[in-house]
Amino acid sequence: MIGLSSYAAVMESLTSCAEEQQPSSFMTNSWSKNQESSGSQRPKCVGGFVLVHAGAGYHSESKAKEYKHVCKRACQRAVDQLRAGALAVEAVTAALVELEDSPFTNAGMGSNLNLSGEIECDASIMDGKSLHFGAVGAIGGIKNPVLVANCLLNEAQKGKLSAGRIPPCFLVGRGAHDWAVSHGIPPCPSEKMATRFSLSAYKRNKRKMELAEGMDAGLKQTKKRRQSSENENGSGCLDTVGAVVVDLEGNVAAAVSSGGLAMKHPGRVGQAAHYGCGCWAENACNMNPYSTAVSTSGCGEHLIRTVLARECSAAMQSEDAHQALLEAMQNKFISSPFLASEDRVLGGVIVLRCCRCVETQPSPNIQGILVEFLWSHTTESMCVGYMSAQDSKAKTHISRLPPGTVPGQSLAIEGGVCRLKGVVD
Repeated sequence: MIGLSSYAAVMESLTSCAEEQQPSSFMTNSWSKNQESSGSQRPKCVGGFVLVHAGAGYHSESKAKEYKHVCKRACQRAVDQLRAGALAVEAVTAALVELEDSPFTNAGMGSNLNLSGEIECDASIMDGKSLHFGAVGAIGGIKNPVLVANCLLNEAQKGKLSAGRIPPCFLVGRGAHDWAVSHGIPPCPSEKMATRFSLSAYKRNKRKMELAEGMDAGLKQTKKRRQSSENENGSGCLDTVGAVVVDLEGNVAAAVSSGGLAMKHPGRVGQAAHYGCGCWAENACNMNPYSTAVSTSGCGEHLIRTVLARECSAAMQSEDAHQALLEAMQNKFISSPFLASEDRVLGGVIVLRCCRCVETQPSPNIQGILVEFLWSHTTESMCVGYMSAQDSKAKTHISRLPPGTVPGQSLAIEGGVCRLKGVVD
């Protein structure tokens, strides 16, 4: 732990993938547009890398094993796709499906119930190569919302509809559900998506709301009761899930999925469905030397008002990725003028940035991708997992704020570096 600025505390740790055993000076950033456009300079079998998160919020030690296990499975699903030659957008979708299917995450199966006792989910996905985006908000009766978001993205890439109509990239509510079914995604009754855990949490929350509304308590007492109940009733335990991926061609993609806040108003749409707020992915180009992918988690309203995913992506074009993310989280989130009225600013991000590199030794025909991956959060904890296509298994970690720090007023930041190599013909 080191103090890098004047706010409460910053935790810094650098962890590396299994293949990151050589000094960073061994690689040089010599990617150019000419290399990208030349078919003869395309690296072969570069592999790929995935970083996932199971939410920024509160993760109890008693359930740490379950949180880590679902992150491992999500990484494995994505890597299986990458090894089979899938593009980043397909791999990131596979990771999200695994996260949505877990009863321990607040996405897809087992999502939080709203005030009406129903499940409404948000999800989005972005392809860094095409820059296309697909999203659904407040969608019910669909087991894997990310599949609908991905389908919207794919359909948009096909071009205009009949009579020159622009295809949708963002659908909500019943219209999103009907569109999904019409495009071959099977419906799933809301009652089958609820788990014993989510139902019991809903009943506890409902009783506490009724008690709070029936009491003539002061604002301070009510606020204290709400904050203390967050970790007790489970609403603060799990949040948005997401993933970022770079594939064997150097393309990046990002995705995010969420069941939203517990006891939310029906129809509420969180950051997971909003453009630039839930996820962002953008391949390197003339203006940007790095490819970047971001997925966020936390209080949706805070993340929407700061457009945090896009802000973090833009910050990653700076030379020092760690310092850039630190400053973005501090200046664009915790101290954002758009959240000046908030006592606690709660959120987290996972970030991946990469560039094509040429290995100067021992052979100039070895190309690869230098991947820097980071996560940061202002919540009590954040569960992450990561894996490259060369790794035999995923690594997982539950990042926590240093003891004595105040969630929403301080942050943690950690990450690592990974090299992916390939041979040029």
